[in-house]
Amino acid sequence: MDPSTLIGLALAFGALFGMVTLEGAHIQSLLLPPPMILVFGGTLAVGLAGSTFKDVMQAAKALPRAIKGKTTPPTESIDQVVKLAETARSEGLLALEQEAAKVSDPFLRGALQNIADGTDGDELRMMLEDEVGTKIKTDHGAAKFFNSLGGYAPTVGIIGTVVSLTHVLENLSSPDKLGPMIASAFVATLWGLLSANFIWLPIGSRMARISELEVERMVLLMEGVLAVQAGSQPLLLRERLRAMVPDHDLKTGSALKGASGPKSPKSKEKEAA
Repeated sequence: MDPSTLIGLALAFGALFGMVTLEGAHIQSLLLPPPMILVFGGTLAVGLAGSTFKDVMQAAKALPRAIKGKTTPPTESIDQVVKLAETARSEGLLALEQEAAKVSDPFLRGALQNIADGTDGDELRMMLEDEVGTKIKTDHGAAKFFNSLGGYAPTVGIIGTVVSLTHVLENLSSPDKLGPMIASAFVATLWGLLSANFIWLPIGSRMARISELEVERMVLLMEGVLAVQAGSQPLLLRERLRAMVPDHDLKTGSALKGASGPKSPKSKEKEAA
């Protein structure tokens, strides 16, 4: 699990709490139910109105994955594909059908099954590219929903402030009550801006980033299995796949689970230097 989202949100709200404390105010003055109900309820309502129900359900399903942020390191995917290449060279492509049964990833499992069934390489590439494209569209819809909530929330907060100020104007005959009423009115604007920039927009950005990482993994697997089907030599395949991954991602993967397989020529040259 990648804790960056939880840590970031905790620090953001912690900074807010610290500011309120240093200003000598009370956090209870910000936790007013009426404006919070309007901002959160109204934002979700107009978000639903601007999307389809399927979009909302898809966004809700994608939320746990975005919070966990669990992704497969590129080095792990590379090692997996290289082992498949070794199996294909020693036992033939039909042996990949047995390997497919051991794979939990439906994308890779389907690709291996198609190879074992004798699917043409060009047709298999088209199928896998279509699956990647569908993944991109699905994830984009989920991220777009939360980004739209980030756009609606500030405006909904302003609406709450206007409604409250209207109530303030109705009570001009009670000057002693105007201060607290005006302060309460602006709490709606605060929660509109706060929820947009502390919750909805970060979640939308997080979903988009997780999607990018997963799509990169799928593309890596796609190129790998197509090379396996074409009979690529395992060591050359490893170097080709490693060349598709930025150096910092390779180093991160090695740090997480140790160096895997032979080192690339670049790494050998650096060590020699």
